[in-house]
Amino acid sequence: MTTTTTESRLRRGGVRPAERALAPDLARGFMLLGIVLSNTAFHLWTARRGPSGWQPADGSWLDHAVQFTMITVLDLRVYPLFAFLFGYGMTQLYLRQTAAGTPERDAARILRRRSLWLIAVGLAHSSLLMAGDIIGFYGVLSLVLGVAFLRRGDRALKWWIGLAVALLLLTSAEPVVSALLRGELGTLGDAGAEPGFKAYAADEENWLAAAGIRLETGLFVTFAAAPLSLVGGGFGLFLLGFLAARHRVLEEPGRHRTLLRWTAVAGIATGWLGALPAALAHVGALDVPPDAQSESGALTILRDATGNAAGLGYVAAVALFAHWWTGRERRHGATAVAAVSAVGKRSLSCYLAHSLLFAPVLAAWGLGLGAHLGSAGMALFAAGVWLITVAGAYALERAGRRGPAEAVLRRLMYGSTAGRAR
Repeated sequence: MTTTTTESRLRRGGVRPAERALAPDLARGFMLLGIVLSNTAFHLWTARRGPSGWQPADGSWLDHAVQFTMITVLDLRVYPLFAFLFGYGMTQLYLRQTAAGTPERDAARILRRRSLWLIAVGLAHSSLLMAGDIIGFYGVLSLVLGVAFLRRGDRALKWWIGLAVALLLLTSAEPVVSALLRGELGTLGDAGAEPGFKAYAADEENWLAAAGIRLETGLFVTFAAAPLSLVGGGFGLFLLGFLAARHRVLEEPGRHRTLLRWTAVAGIATGWLGALPAALAHVGALDVPPDAQSESGALTILRDATGNAAGLGYVAAVALFAHWWTGRERRHGATAVAAVSAVGKRSLSCYLAHSLLFAPVLAAWGLGLGAHLGSAGMALFAAGVWLITVAGAYALERAGRRGPAEAVLRRLMYGSTAGRAR
């Protein structure tokens, strides 16, 4: 079926302002703060790295405090939140279309078109600015999972979510248990492996050479890591987002308060406790062999496996806050909440703007400021980048305008039907 024919069968355009709920937008807004904090840390290109190759291992006590907090709260914990929200948003889009009378096949086709454009945007983003792009990665996952699961029933989704959890536990536990049985748990991993920050090419002085490295990284993340995550159970959070959206968990948090409270408390506690050994080892408070701290070591495996729980806990905590906030009569701080949710409404534009603001300033191929900052200074810089996008998003919100990336993507998805209902 041609694009024009598909457009003619759509019964509406994209989401309207009155249809938006506070919790998903607020969660996306805070999520972007965590993402920019994580991404800028890879641009401290002269810093001495720890065995994991992620966070720097040098600096003052304040730098170490930031590193400890990042490892415990953010690293491998923000992206699971993104996966859940991505799946949630996909289902919202699909349900709005079908509720308006759009045939299911045509609604699914719109989502496939969106996924393909996101893959293209992600590869361009990784090549031009920032190799750690996640847009293309989740574009691939949404393409595959949308085709396979979007029109399946709740029972099938629950079965596959259970399978994803089992696969995740199996792939996480198998190397640890095997090493434990051999008495080699401390040597599991490779502290001598190339540090992960090298894939960002922030230390490359030539932009063209850096772009080549970033493109190679982007292609690997998009077309190798994404399919591998499906095999390892990485689709579970996506499907959980599908299921939660069908039951309007984030739009109607008051109906799901018990579930959200348990998820927030248990999820955040599990995630933080799972990352605590790695954080303590990183700052020297826990004596652990370097191999165990490496990217393939036991502590990183534990941190990764518990990251999903933390991500879900963060979503639940934001949903509970949104429910409490909307029930208040007098709302001090309303501007701040509106500004952060404005970022969530324009998450693609703000995510791309982050890289445009920090990559040329920090990388060696740009101004090279990353060579002169420690972890604490970088955290302040990242927060400043986020605040700039908060101000920009809020200005667009006040003017009643979408983000530029959202406007372009909407036009590519819906064509001439964008912005109007039939």
